Amino acid sequence: MAERRRAWSVAAGVALLLVLGYAAIAALLYTRQHALIYHPDYTRVAAADTDFELPVGHLRLRGWQVNPGQRDALLYFGGNAERIEAWRGPFADWFPTRTVYLVAYRGYGASDGEPGQDAILADALALYDEVRRRHPDGDIGVVGRSLGSGVAAHVAAHRPVARLALVTPFDGLAEVGQAHYPWLPVRWLMRDRYPSAKLLLDYRGRVLVLRAGQDRVVPPANTDRLLHALPQPAQVVEFPQAGHNDLSDDPRYGAALVDFMR
Repeated sequence: MAERRRAWSVAAGVALLLVLGYAAIAALLYTRQHALIYHPDYTRVAAADTDFELPVGHLRLRGWQVNPGQRDALLYFGGNAERIEAWRGPFADWFPTRTVYLVAYRGYGASDGEPGQDAILADALALYDEVRRRHPDGDIGVVGRSLGSGVAAHVAAHRPVARLALVTPFDGLAEVGQAHYPWLPVRWLMRDRYPSAKLLLDYRGRVLVLRAGQDRVVPPANTDRLLHALPQPAQVVEFPQAGHNDLSDDPRYGAALVDFMR
């Protein structure tokens, strides 16, 4: 009997340690999620190297304006840790009849502030409104890549956008996190959720999705769930052998965007 009690005591102690360890990991994920989501340090540039500035409250967002003076416009919302200035040359060639706006999220590039979902989404709407002011009679297309697909979805849900191109998009950032950590309650822990599938439930514009078949950052299943949530079929261009970061190396990447925005 004494041995049985000791065995139960040891088992209970092990179970308690497992529960405490699990709770500690979950608490660490909750408190550190901001650092896990946003990686602005890879994108730093000097303000003097930019040519576009947008005041937002007491902060300034900075970036680049490509092909200025065109009637139509294009907004590009980049991926996490993406150096958006690298697209100045390709976008100038691909979209000669559009003025392209490459603006860093707050806390990224040369933009002021600290990143966070609510601030980034509000900034995106402010950028759209400024671009609409500059292009009152033009078409405004929107492209979002990875994290930027969630930002682009928010803009399309709250402003008139006839053409929405999403590169390696997801149904929701919390759902992506859950896919990476299935043994943790990520859906309950994440504050910055970027719920693209919910945002686009009523979107009636044209949608292009560029899907990477070997994506290890945004699992293809999350892209597929977004596609299934759309109220009407999207145009999908498959890159079956491409990963999250290298699908844009394929010549079909630029061709698909050009054809869609034409």
